[in-house]
Amino acid sequence: MDENAHYFTVLRDGVVEMEVKKSRFITHIKRVKTEEEAKEFIAQIKKEHWKATHNCSAFILGNRGEIQRSNDDGEPSGTAGVPMLEVLKKNELINLVVVVTRYFGGIKLGAGGLIRAYAGSVSHTLNEIGIVKGILQQEIHAEISYSSLGKVQNFLETHTEYTLKDTLFTENVEVITLVDKENVDIYQEEITSLLNGQVTFVLGENAWNEIQIHQI
Repeated sequence: MDENAHYFTVLRDGVVEMEVKKSRFITHIKRVKTEEEAKEFIAQIKKEHWKATHNCSAFILGNRGEIQRSNDDGEPSGTAGVPMLEVLKKNELINLVVVVTRYFGGIKLGAGGLIRAYAGSVSHTLNEIGIVKGILQQEIHAEISYSSLGKVQNFLETHTEYTLKDTLFTENVEVITLVDKENVDIYQEEITSLLNGQVTFVLGENAWNEIQIHQI
């Protein structure tokens, strides 16, 4: 995922239930990394809910969502798996699998009703569980003089897009900051300009930082 600056997925695994015209729709969602994991999860849910009328599924895998699968599991073609997949795609989510288990309540929903119910179940679950944005951040060590520390501190207080990780006091001051990968050059240019070039940078490790967001 190194070539991408960010990704979206669910905050955590979970199960959320809703009722539509007496039918129970139980949505199971799980973060996965491989197609094998996704298929194993689908099989697990089908085993747990073998008495259910349907266990429909969809999953998206890969840095750019290259692998996409859906299954109606006996519902009319295109009324379950595809609408579920479309909700995941709309929210640009990757590396997760969702299974919606339906226990029929005796009232037929029709094709349109089924599409709304399955898509609605997934949307409702995403709102309940939450979505995160994973941002690739670079650790940047800036060595500055003690007299420059106040300027840098003020700068970081007003530029909340940068996160101060630590400040080390030795012969000089080392300010360690976490910066979104796509903003590394900008950050260094801004600090260099602020201190009239009196700064030395050393790049540290890259790390993914996940921040919860509202549904897209």
